[in-house]
Amino acid sequence: MDLNQLSAPTSPRMQRVAALGRIAIRHTAGRSRLARLYQEGAAKIRMPAVTSDLFEAILINTAGGLTGGDRLAWQVEVEQGAAASITTQACEKIYRAAEDRSEVACNLRVGRDGFLAWLPQETIVYRGGAMTRRFEVDLDAGARLLMVEATIFGRTAMGETVDRGSFRDRWRVRREGRLIHAEDFAVGPEIAATLWRSAATAGATALATVLLIDDEPERRLAEAR
Repeated sequence: MDLNQLSAPTSPRMQRVAALGRIAIRHTAGRSRLARLYQEGAAKIRMPAVTSDLFEAILINTAGGLTGGDRLAWQVEVEQGAAASITTQACEKIYRAAEDRSEVACNLRVGRDGFLAWLPQETIVYRGGAMTRRFEVDLDAGARLLMVEATIFGRTAMGETVDRGSFRDRWRVRREGRLIHAEDFAVGPEIAATLWRSAATAGATALATVLLIDDEPERRLAEAR
């Protein structure tokens, strides 16, 4: 037997996350209430009891984090006149990827005169983590949106450093079909070296984007400052 003809052993293919969570909020009977809910895979959504009109939902990735090949999608719809605040149970953790990358897709829609506060906890990228995230946001006339997204490249208090990895973030926000906000952020594979540049974060390992879409944003200016 010619041993050269034998195929090389292959490592077992690991099970990967394929998760989808969808939620819709409707204003009815004087309050914002759950209209539709769908959960698949590791994507879970929980809704604490509240007495105010602001509907609250908590997104949970029961996988405990993401690594290469994982796919996670969130879809949130706030219907006309409704108001909702969406957060997460914990920080999303991006672990070292042996191959491929993790992908997260967030589709947000706010109907006429609706309001959405998108306030997840931070995303933590560990050494060797690889992630691509996309936001597609559609707003109707009079809709308001507050988005806060923070990313941490290693926890300095835990002595963690992230020298290598890949993180890509893409945002597209449209109002009545017209693009009003777009941004693309990408860093890697030499994450630490890039962040040390003065044109990047000058060595800071945490960054955040705060985006407010409002017909009268000047009303919030003092609060923001």
